[in-house]
Amino acid sequence: MAGTLILQAIVVLLALPVVWRVGDGVTWVSGGYIIGLAALMIVGSGLQRRPWALKFDLALQVLMIGTFVINITLGVLGLIFASVWAYILYLRRDIARRLDQGILPSQQISSVPDDSGEQN
Repeated sequence: MAGTLILQAIVVLLALPVVWRVGDGVTWVSGGYIIGLAALMIVGSGLQRRPWALKFDLALQVLMIGTFVINITLGVLGLIFASVWAYILYLRRDIARRLDQGILPSQQISSVPDDSGEQN
């Protein structure tokens, strides 16, 4: 999740020149919002061990989707990253379910014989 936030911050900052050239350009408000959002994403990437980190991440996604009012390009990026975060949540839930059921490959007991010919 931290890596996804860093990548998202990079994409948001790289979209700044696009916002500059398309539409009304960059104002103090829109530029501050975009740079502030990217800064929050970078800070959030370091807070992933906190119990409230997932809520913070999802709040950042809501703020990112809210960039539709600044520029449609950033809003579309917000929807793309929202789908990435939805997939991350799906994977997280699936791994937790498999962990509870004991069916992850790392939880399986090997039946491969060792050097002495005995089963493990």
